[in-house]
Amino acid sequence: MAAKVTAMSIEVPLRDRLRAALPAAMKARDRVAVAALRSALAAIDNAEAVAAPAVRGLAIEQTPVGVGAAETPRRVLTQAEVEEIVRTEVAEREAAARDYDRAGRPEHAERLRAEAAVLSGHLHIEIPPGSRSSPTPTG
Repeated sequence: MAAKVTAMSIEVPLRDRLRAALPAAMKARDRVAVAALRSALAAIDNAEAVAAPAVRGLAIEQTPVGVGAAETPRRVLTQAEVEEIVRTEVAEREAAARDYDRAGRPEHAERLRAEAAVLSGHLHIEIPPGSRSSPTPTG
């Protein structure tokens, strides 16, 4: 008899959860979620980037040419590193929201808090109750 696999027994990587949520947010025309998800995914992609090795002193005929000649392998991030990047994105939005509040721009602050809530929902973390005005489901 085959073992039954439930959704709870398989942990989907955070990056995959974010990527899967993006098309759904786009279809729902949820601008806040789309902005938050795109930003987080871009931050993850940027963290994977590595500086290309400098090739100097080669004559033109010795320079690598062709498809993929300038490609450099990307870093492979661990799940913990990806989660830390997304946590940083949440923290940055919360800090910016506080700055907007102090500057008298509550509409911008609320949008940033909503973006933080979207990302927090994918992290399975709670945002402190005083930092947003409406409850957002987590997980």
